Amino acid sequence: MSRTRFFSLSAIIMVAVLTDQIIKYLVETGMDYQQQIDLLPFLALFRVHNEGIAFSMLSGMHDIALIGLTLVVIGFVSYLWWSTNPDRWISRAGFALIIGGALGNLIDRSVHGYVIDYILFHLPSWSFAVFNLADAYISVGAALVVIEEFFVWAKERKNPPDKAN
Repeated sequence: MSRTRFFSLSAIIMVAVLTDQIIKYLVETGMDYQQQIDLLPFLALFRVHNEGIAFSMLSGMHDIALIGLTLVVIGFVSYLWWSTNPDRWISRAGFALIIGGALGNLIDRSVHGYVIDYILFHLPSWSFAVFNLADAYISVGAALVVIEEFFVWAKERKNPPDKAN
């Protein structure tokens, strides 16, 4: 990996962690617990603490186990980030977003013992799980990886590589 690409992808990670942590700090210090601030008819800020992982899964696990699980995921995604072909810049950017989001949530869990969530999509009779910017980075990063994988698969299917006999 070239130095320029490494630093560009590292910058994505740093920006993701910094923006996530700044917003979480503002939410944690500026809102009451479970306070709802409606921004749009379907979008609100709603401060909660998530003691599990996505959608509060594994909330019964000890913090050490969740921190360890997060570190394993970060290590695996870092390996994928490092070993992916440099020409696959969309996937590499996606991996960087996943790492940045995971680090943001890891910082929360390590410092507070929970993850600060604050984004709520809702309708009068339905609401989505409360999440945060780090979760959005992880989701967007995963979507980028899947999208590029799909296009690479479609291209290879259209133009199969010559098989050596």
